[in-house]
Amino acid sequence: MAASPSPSAVATNIMLAIFEKKTTSIDLYRPLRNYVAFTYSEREAINLEDDLNTLKQLRSDIERVPDPFPTVRRDLFISYFKALCLVETRFPISPDEDHINTLQFTWFDAFKQKHKAVQHNIHLEKAAVLFNLGAVYSQIGLSYDRATVDGRRQASHAFIGAAGSFAFLRDNASTKASMGSSATLDLSVECAGMLERLMLAQAQECVFENTIAKGSTPGVCAKISRQVGLYYEEALAALVVAHLKDHFDKAWISHVQLKAALFYAEACYRCGMELHEKEEIAEEIARLRSGVNALAEVKKSSSKGAAAQLLDAINKLEVNLNRNLERAVKENDRVYLMRVPPPSSLSPLPAFSMVKPMQMNEVLDASKEKMFASLVPDSSAKALSRYTEMVDDVIRTQAEKLQRGSELTRVRLKEMDLPDSILALEGHFTLPADLKEDVEAVQISGGPTGLEAELQQLRDLRRVNNELLVQTEELLQKEATEDAQFRSQFGTRWTRPQSSTLTKNLQDRLNRFAANLKQAADSDTRIERSVRDHSALMSILDHCPIESALPTLSRPIISLDANEDAIVGALKQSLRQLEILGAQRAGLEDMLKEMKRKDDILPKLMTSTGSYEELFRKEIAKYDRICEDIAQNIEAQEQLLLQIQAQNEEFSAIFNLEDYKASREKCFKQIQAAIAKYREIKGNINEGLKFYVTLQDAITNVKQQCSDFIMTRNIQCREMIEDVQRQMAGLSFQDRKNTGPYPPVGQPHQTPRSQPQPQTEPQNAPYPHSQSPYYRPPEQPMPGYGHPPPYGAPQQPPPYHVPPVTSAPYAPSPVQQQPLASHEYGQPAYPGWHGPYYNAPGQQPGSFPRPPYSIPSPYPPHQSGYYKQ
Repeated sequence: MAASPSPSAVATNIMLAIFEKKTTSIDLYRPLRNYVAFTYSEREAINLEDDLNTLKQLRSDIERVPDPFPTVRRDLFISYFKALCLVETRFPISPDEDHINTLQFTWFDAFKQKHKAVQHNIHLEKAAVLFNLGAVYSQIGLSYDRATVDGRRQASHAFIGAAGSFAFLRDNASTKASMGSSATLDLSVECAGMLERLMLAQAQECVFENTIAKGSTPGVCAKISRQVGLYYEEALAALVVAHLKDHFDKAWISHVQLKAALFYAEACYRCGMELHEKEEIAEEIARLRSGVNALAEVKKSSSKGAAAQLLDAINKLEVNLNRNLERAVKENDRVYLMRVPPPSSLSPLPAFSMVKPMQMNEVLDASKEKMFASLVPDSSAKALSRYTEMVDDVIRTQAEKLQRGSELTRVRLKEMDLPDSILALEGHFTLPADLKEDVEAVQISGGPTGLEAELQQLRDLRRVNNELLVQTEELLQKEATEDAQFRSQFGTRWTRPQSSTLTKNLQDRLNRFAANLKQAADSDTRIERSVRDHSALMSILDHCPIESALPTLSRPIISLDANEDAIVGALKQSLRQLEILGAQRAGLEDMLKEMKRKDDILPKLMTSTGSYEELFRKEIAKYDRICEDIAQNIEAQEQLLLQIQAQNEEFSAIFNLEDYKASREKCFKQIQAAIAKYREIKGNINEGLKFYVTLQDAITNVKQQCSDFIMTRNIQCREMIEDVQRQMAGLSFQDRKNTGPYPPVGQPHQTPRSQPQPQTEPQNAPYPHSQSPYYRPPEQPMPGYGHPPPYGAPQQPPPYHVPPVTSAPYAPSPVQQQPLASHEYGQPAYPGWHGPYYNAPGQQPGSFPRPPYSIPSPYPPHQSGYYKQ
């Protein structure tokens, strides 16, 4: 079902923005300058004139009517807050006589402007600025055109900034601002938290509108809509608290309540669409009814004072819900006949948050600001440094105690083989992490059961190579047979060289390939034998999970007093107590760090009039309690470890733990040996596969050369037949000269005496036509097959011998071709168990007789059983 436009998205402009708090004018310049001149020097006051004037201007800008550009106003509040942070650490502002006591900050409540707060400290000023920063962010969000995708995205980002500002106010300034003689409710922790939730709700609502606009699935829309409703519900829960309920206008409460119900119903509507697509009609009906009921209830209780546009959106959504509900009920009554569950039995709607408060720590960080950088109270700085060293010493000492306690527990338990022995008794076996990773890697690669398929690949590749070799030899054999037939038919007129003299290089290569394959078959046999011989060893790796192969820790067959359960129960209880102590140590360490993080005594140092030593003793004493807790934890752990040791000795004796450990270690070693053997065999198979693939490429290359050679010979054969036929038909000598260099039938070829030439050898005889030279195989190896070892058996006839057709041997020519290097078109071996893998014995020069072969081949290509699989 296609997602329809959201009825709630109609309420495009129905969102809330916060108004700024108002303040009265105040002069920061004169009191602060007087303090610097009196405490430090007039010279220092003159040096700080620029900073003081900048601070004065920032305060003045805040007092003015809000800037027409909210983004400028936002930057102003950020700059002023950073300045206040720098003022707080350098100027003691309080009613005390020795402090700056003439400054009085006044701020009015943003929601009840008749209420105001007046304090003689900077905390109220900082809290008010943070509140106004969040308010400006909300106004920026409301100013964007949310009818466009970019506008909604920018508005969502602005509301996220507002949420971050109110969250920062709640966590860092609200409590301090509320401790003064007077305070306003808008700066309270509860109000700041409510405003944060409200801004998050509006940010998520913008995301929901964009999700609808881009046509996301009903399920996604339902989750995002539900989260909008949850944020509004959280804001509503804070609004209805007693002291906030009376502080806000009722229209606010109605708005938030309507929005919460609207987006809950929207989530039910979208969820119903998704359920309808899945044909889960019963739950769809229940969800739709829940949404309809929520809208009906909120219209009764909260419709007064609500915006008409918001009520219109609720009415439209209600119509859509009822329409889908009516359709679903009809379909259920007619087709599905499912029982509709009651609303109370439904699980909560899933929600997914797409927003979170902006992290304001970096935005408001004043550590890099240069204002008042030269003004550092010397006594306060030194006192603070000394106190910090005292705290660091306490933290370091206690942290070391906690770490030693945790390490002692780990070592002692490992010595006692706990809790592994207890887990083994319960059937929860564990392997060392590295061994388990190795086993998982073997199982992922197929395991021992997968080796047979890889062996079959070796057989298939070997068969393919043998077939290619046979096909190539048959091509040469066929050409040689045809040449012999013509030579017998035409006698001396058939003057072209014999095939055997031209194919010697090709035959040599094929012989080497055959030797390679012979040796490869032997190595394959060794691999298969190794797989069979070690299948029992490697079978342990096929257990999934591998822990099922481990030995079990069994209860004793005969029990004298039947107290095994009691012993095991007591040991497990002690281990749980030890675990609780460990968790407590982690919590104590976190408490130490948190206490140090919050331990800021600078304001007290700035306002202290007595001895620093007394203040230090008082402040450092707050760490005494946690130090006592750490000592008690370490002592309790020592006693518990002694108890566990005694219980474990009794447990080991009853359950014969030593024998179990020995059998477990034996199993571990078996698994390690199986992994090693599997990897060895796997590596050999991989090398074999690589060898066969490379050899197949080489044989294919030689086969192509043979095909090219035969094609050339066939062309020459046709030309020579035509030439002989012309001779026999009595063609003129001139015609014979034009068609080829062959003598007429019955006449030897005569060389003119004026141009004496040496007798041409058969393999170097001139071609019938200069345009059609005889094929001559290349003397150099093809790229990619460099320097393989020789693969001919010493003093053995080549297995690819072509028997001569005639009884008269072909006289070898005086000039022979240089023998090919032993590596031409041969294949390198790949390693096996014993030295180089598939390494045939080296071929000695002259191992094969030169053509024509006088010894019949023991492996005729078309008869040999060597290639039969």
